[in-house]
Amino acid sequence: MAVTLECQKRPEGSKTKALRREGLIPAVLYGHQVTESVELTIGVKEVQLLLKKASANKTIIDLKVPEISWNGKTVIREIQYHPYKPEIYHLSFFSVNE
Repeated sequence: MAVTLECQKRPEGSKTKALRREGLIPAVLYGHQVTESVELTIGVKEVQLLLKKASANKTIIDLKVPEISWNGKTVIREIQYHPYKPEIYHLSFFSVNE
């Protein structure tokens, strides 16, 4: 099953609460380069559709980040939820070799 997702790079200095109020979920991409991670944002609706099709550490996701000209295969490493509301707070993606 192929799942494709396009993300935007998170603006520097942006606050996570403000992003969530705008309907965006903060995320991070690890492993695309050895020492560097990239902070991302994804729309809430895209994340909800993604989580219906994919599961953490199992499903390969084709992730595209146009701002840094990167696309590759990733897995969802971690999903963080609000402590008592049914809201997604953060996603972590990890790049995998093909």
